[in-house]
Amino acid sequence: MSQQKLFQIALVVDDYDKAIKFYTEKLNFTLVEDTALSEDKRWVVVSPKGEGTCKILLAKAVGEEQSSRIGNQTGGRVFLFLQTNDFESDFAALKQNGVKIVREPSHEKYGTVAVFADLYGNLWDLIEPAK
Repeated sequence: MSQQKLFQIALVVDDYDKAIKFYTEKLNFTLVEDTALSEDKRWVVVSPKGEGTCKILLAKAVGEEQSSRIGNQTGGRVFLFLQTNDFESDFAALKQNGVKIVREPSHEKYGTVAVFADLYGNLWDLIEPAK
């Protein structure tokens, strides 16, 4: 029987280097790959630290339609969910790195969660599941 998993998603960005800098310096992600495909197109992949994590392809917008989606790929809803086993440390690092906090931490039945925005305004949940 085949097995499948979600291993990578595309996130539309306006500039490769600016996006790499944010994700590696502000969110402490790892730059997995940065390969030139043509003069103006690169294959750029970042990933949170952790085993078996889903990677993000930073896809530079081409044209007006794609550019209009930067920062709002889901109509303003939380788009991405970053799970942690150390909420307090990771939340403190977000604040220390100047990441915009949209909603302060709350304790829910499913875990501790806060909402932050990336450099484009995409909304993320930082979440530590309840034990």
